[in-house]
Amino acid sequence: MPFGEVVCGAPGSGKSTYCYGKYQLFTALNRPVAVVNLDPANDNIPYPCAVDISSLITLENVMETHGLGPNGGMLYCMEYLEANFDWLEERLKELGSDIYVLFDLPGQVELSTNHDSIKHIMDKLTKSGYRLAAVHLCDAHYITDASKYISVLLLSLRAMLHLELPHINVLSKVDLLSQYGELEFNLDFYTEVQDLSYLENSLNASLPPKYAALNMAMISLVEDYSLVGFETLAVEDKNSMMHLMHAIDRANGYVFVPPPDAPAPPGTIDESGAPPSRRPNMMGLFSTAAGPLRDPGSDVRDIQERWVDYKDIYDAHEKKEWRKEGEMLRDAAARNNASKIRERKPKM
Repeated sequence: MPFGEVVCGAPGSGKSTYCYGKYQLFTALNRPVAVVNLDPANDNIPYPCAVDISSLITLENVMETHGLGPNGGMLYCMEYLEANFDWLEERLKELGSDIYVLFDLPGQVELSTNHDSIKHIMDKLTKSGYRLAAVHLCDAHYITDASKYISVLLLSLRAMLHLELPHINVLSKVDLLSQYGELEFNLDFYTEVQDLSYLENSLNASLPPKYAALNMAMISLVEDYSLVGFETLAVEDKNSMMHLMHAIDRANGYVFVPPPDAPAPPGTIDESGAPPSRRPNMMGLFSTAAGPLRDPGSDVRDIQERWVDYKDIYDAHEKKEWRKEGEMLRDAAARNNASKIRERKPKM
């Protein structure tokens, strides 16, 4: 049974960067992965692309042939892909059934909130046996403004209701939050979507008084559904990527069990000979899939401390540790070369 995730979000939210980062992470973990580009306007793909929609249709050709603008052309491309779903299905079959697939969607938000083509394509994939989760990326800088934060909440809620998939909303680029000034509330207020009535004063201060009732109506709408929450992502941070990977695995039910003869990732500590009390439980699949997330990035208070409150201090410490690690590797390589030179010298 193939698993995968549908990566959606507004333009500039970091979808392609995230797909490339996850491809690198899975490659390091020896997890089979493939990235499918479904954006016919993306001609600068950073990741190795297993399936590219541009071999079927491109936005430029559609605009020239039919005289459409960028948005209308994009809708046409998605409708064309839906009508030619067998093309996508055949290429996915070539990847095998054990591959984890990342579907990189275009940035037009109406494709994941209003238009039906992407929804129909994902429904067909689900019926063909795919276990998919939707990963909706939102730029974290929107939480620095109350009105923008409410708009992101409404957008995320609409995408959840439209796609009808297990859904993970993500505040991407959280490592850049410190550049936009201080937050009005702690980070957990925004990720857990707590009592939004606290935003009333900020909304009323930034908008004319005639919109006060509308502000409270939008707040009530989000709270009444009580569906939206956010994970955080700093794509260059390993702990952040690992935590989000575990959250998505739990959403779509994926449990990765490497084959017995699979080589372990570099740096893995072999504890097979450890006492029973310290030996890892290799068969605890259910606890892995459904248990609580206990990653270093699972506590949002730690995320705020790392990326908002004390980012400069943490960055300086990481650079110091990287420098030490580089020196250790350089010294080890020098000792290794010296020992090889001594072995090559003829004995007198």
